[in-house]
Amino acid sequence: MSDLEILDDSFFDGPHATYRRWREEGGARRARYPGLAAVEGWVVTSYAQARALLADPRLSKDGAAERFGRHIGLTRGPGGALFTHMLNSDPPHHTRLRRIVQQVFTARRTAALRPMIEGHVSDLLDAWEGREEAELISEFALPLPVAVMFALFGASDADHELLQVRGNSLDGGQGDGEVSVFTAESMLGYLRALIALKRERPDNGLLSALLGAGDGGEDSLSEDELTSMAFLLFIAGHQTTVNLIANGVHTLLSHPGQLAALQRDMTLMPGAVEEILRYESPSGLASLRYATEPVEVAEETVAQGEFVQIALLGANRDPGVFPDPDRFDIRREEAARHLAFGHGIHHCLGAPLARLQAEIAFTQILTRYPALRPSEEREARWQANPRHRGLLSLHVRLK
Repeated sequence: MSDLEILDDSFFDGPHATYRRWREEGGARRARYPGLAAVEGWVVTSYAQARALLADPRLSKDGAAERFGRHIGLTRGPGGALFTHMLNSDPPHHTRLRRIVQQVFTARRTAALRPMIEGHVSDLLDAWEGREEAELISEFALPLPVAVMFALFGASDADHELLQVRGNSLDGGQGDGEVSVFTAESMLGYLRALIALKRERPDNGLLSALLGAGDGGEDSLSEDELTSMAFLLFIAGHQTTVNLIANGVHTLLSHPGQLAALQRDMTLMPGAVEEILRYESPSGLASLRYATEPVEVAEETVAQGEFVQIALLGANRDPGVFPDPDRFDIRREEAARHLAFGHGIHHCLGAPLARLQAEIAFTQILTRYPALRPSEEREARWQANPRHRGLLSLHVRLK
C-alpha cells in the first residue's frame, strides 16, 4: 500500500509541483492535506484516472458530507436542510434532483442574464475610475457573482454580505474547504425566509421556478430539498466564479505576452477562458467521494469506505493530454478538455454561467484598463485551502 504523505502549509505555495511528482510516481497517492481536519484518503492526479473516477458509480457521493462530519467529530449542524442536494447524492435520487433543476436552470435562462451581468461589471469598474490601484477580489471578483446569484434568485441587493462565502479569510484563519456550521445555519435561516417570501410573492426568478416545479407531483421538491438546492446553487454559483475571475486576471498579468495577444484580438477570449480553467483550475479538488467497494486505481487498491480526492488541479496539467502543461497558452487547442467543472453526472450545472461572467468580466476589464498590471508593493496571496484554488487578495495597478 502507498505510504501516507502528510502535507504542510508549504503545499499551497506550489501545489502543481506536488501533483506533478505524484503523477510521475503513479498517479494515486494516500495523503493528508493541511486544513482538512487531518482526514486521510487517496488522491488521484492523472487525467485518465481522474476522468474515469469522476464517472465511476463505485465512488459514492451519497451522504459524503455527513460521513466526513462524523469522521472529524462534527455532531451538530443543519443536516438534511442544507445537504439534501444533487451534489451529495447518487442515482436515482441524484437523477431526479438534477432533472428538476435542469428544467428551470436552462441555457436560455443563463443567456438572458447577459445584460444584467454586463451592467454589474460596468458598475463595479466605474468605482475604479480615477484611482491608481484596486483590490480585485473584494472590489470585483466577489461582489460580481454574488450580485448575479441574488438577481437569479430574486433576492435583495441589501443582503449580499449575508451569503458571501470564501474558502479562507484575509485575517489568516484557515477553513477546511467547507462552510462552517455557524455560516451554514445563518444561510439556512435566510434561505427559508426568502423561500417563504417567494411562495407569497412569486416572480420570474430561479427560486420561484423551483417552487413551481412538478406542480405537487414527483418532480416537486420537499422543503429540505428546496433549501438544500438553493444552498448548493448559491455556494457553487459564486465560489467557483470568484476564483475563476481572480485566477484569470492573475494568470494573464503573470504572462504579459499572452495578455498582449488577447488585448490585440478579443475573439481569443473564449479559448483564453478555457485555458485559464485548465491552467489554474478554480477547484483544486472535486467534491468528496468514498468507495462503496474495493476499487483498483493505478495498481493500488482503494478499500471500501476510504475517501477519494480527485485532484482537478493535477489532472489538468497531465502532459499526456496537455503537451507542455505548465505553459500558459490562450490558443491551446486541447484546453477545452480540462476537468475544471468535473465530468459525468456531477458535471457542474452552472458552468455556462461561470464562463459567461468570466468572458464579460475579462473583456470589460482589459478594455477599460488596458494598462492593468500587478501591484509591485503587494504580493498576491493564495488561500491555504486544497479544495478551492483561489487567491486571498490581488492588488492591481490601474494606470
